[in-house]
Amino acid sequence: MKPQIRILIYSLLFFTYSFSTTLLLELGEKLKDHRFITLGCGFLLINLIFSFFVLKWSPLLNIVSSILIAALALYLALRVGDLHLFRKYDAYGIKTALMANALFSILFWEIVYQIRRKKQL
Repeated sequence: MKPQIRILIYSLLFFTYSFSTTLLLELGEKLKDHRFITLGCGFLLINLIFSFFVLKWSPLLNIVSSILIAALALYLALRVGDLHLFRKYDAYGIKTALMANALFSILFWEIVYQIRRKKQL
């Protein structure tokens, strides 16, 4: 896959994460569910859609990588949000965690893509 196409796809994935977060949080409130369960399942669904429609690898690899990336990115995003890096603009670290989740997911997808590409060569 060409770098320009990957950048476009990752940009779409970033915006999908950014816009779906609000919807997932509202869904969690309506379901009276813990917000991290709803966010985790929602991000897992986004990752599954991304892996099946864009990467088109084997189903087992798609599912395993989607679960691992969603869980690891959400965990690391919560840790980054706890750092309170931008106290002036984001007092509670929520926006920082949400953006970190999207960036970590993209970073992990690129790592998995590079590993997969190296193994195919």
